[in-house]
Amino acid sequence: MSTQSALLKVMSDAARKAARGLNRDFGELAELQVSKKGAADYVSAADLKAEQTLFEALAKARPGYSFLGEERGLIEGTDKTHTWIVDPLDGTTNFLHAIPHFAINIALQREGVVVAAVTYNPITNELYWAEKGKGAFVNDKRLRVAARRHLDESVLATGIPFLGHGQHAKFLKELHQISQRVAGVRRFGAAALDMAFVAAGRFDGFWERDLKPWDMAAGLLLIAEAGGKVTNADGEDDVLGSGSVLASNLELHPLILEKLKLAN
Repeated sequence: MSTQSALLKVMSDAARKAARGLNRDFGELAELQVSKKGAADYVSAADLKAEQTLFEALAKARPGYSFLGEERGLIEGTDKTHTWIVDPLDGTTNFLHAIPHFAINIALQREGVVVAAVTYNPITNELYWAEKGKGAFVNDKRLRVAARRHLDESVLATGIPFLGHGQHAKFLKELHQISQRVAGVRRFGAAALDMAFVAAGRFDGFWERDLKPWDMAAGLLLIAEAGGKVTNADGEDDVLGSGSVLASNLELHPLILEKLKLAN
């Protein structure tokens, strides 16, 4: 059954509302192609505006919930058991370069566990959503992780450390171990969509280090509810705290993990 609960409807409506502004800004940015500084400023303004829209919509629907956002950090609410974890624009660099691959990410954490998730790509109008114990969906279609069992048939996604971020040498070792054993490695520049694509069975797996909770929180639940397995990149349970992720189906997960360990 792909009918959204009241909670999911609140999250989806908030994402669509924020997306209207991002779509407008994206269209203008594609026209602008302005100087580096101008474009970057423009994007951070779009980012802030989207987060403000999300903050207001979620606060109105669920007063008192805490809010952890990329732009404003943690705002503690009166209700200490619930926290929204929000990335108003995942894939900022894509957005900045008028590449139509970015997402709005909203997760709800209840007593430390992610119980509801929305990842929305405004350009393709694909809304990925999940609620704990109720399955994962894109729009009204049920999601399942891919069924491939062999690395040599698999396409994996990752993120490449960029200027001032992450451990480049470690990444290259991991890429070396994995790329020679799989059908392909993709780097699309939006971790939220990489994880949604694993849930949808488009990617067979995804690994990345140096991520933030708002990059991963929604994807964790999407993949788990689509029948996949998510750990950190070292195979441990603490994903949000560790800042790294390894996600795939149950069969491939140990095979990918084994290759990552060879790189260390």
